[in-house]
Amino acid sequence: MRCCLLLVAALQRQIFDFLGYQWAPILANFLHIMAVILGIFGTVQYRSRYLILYAAWLVLWVGWNAFIICFYLEVGQLSQDRDFIMTFNTSLHRSWWMENGPGCLVTPVLNSRLALEDHHVISVTGCLLDYPYIEALSSALQIFLALFGFVFACYVSKVFLEEEDSFDFIGGFDSYGYQAPQKTSHLQLQPLYTSG
Repeated sequence: MRCCLLLVAALQRQIFDFLGYQWAPILANFLHIMAVILGIFGTVQYRSRYLILYAAWLVLWVGWNAFIICFYLEVGQLSQDRDFIMTFNTSLHRSWWMENGPGCLVTPVLNSRLALEDHHVISVTGCLLDYPYIEALSSALQIFLALFGFVFACYVSKVFLEEEDSFDFIGGFDSYGYQAPQKTSHLQLQPLYTSG
């Protein structure tokens, strides 16, 4: 259930990053979706190694989302106007939420000297919640879900590892070796006579 919630949240985020042409988050979301599927597979198939790999990925995922929060809130030297990290410096695209946030009114600025040949300049006003805060809240939700997923993956992999250690193969861990089961008197074979 937790893994499915992580998967739905990652797919939702992937959709909005595709709409904004943000290639770095698209790549990170794709890797996260693959890791969540691997975690689900590890849980269903009782594979503790997959769960350990999934837990290690979640540590990286928390770090990535912390970076996104810092990027959109412009912590330190990060600047959205100067750094095009999210698009691998290939375009000027921004978050989809910039123009489509709740209550936002988008007005094109005509004949702007700031616009490149294939881009237009817009003015966005009236947003109930500005897009940097929406992106930061989305990343905070991902961190929150990842922390629960990390605890879940560690616990379940520990349980799986304990079960593997305590499993007794047919005489595998006995100091006596393999012993054939003894027959009781009511299970002994009796000759079968047929009339004929």
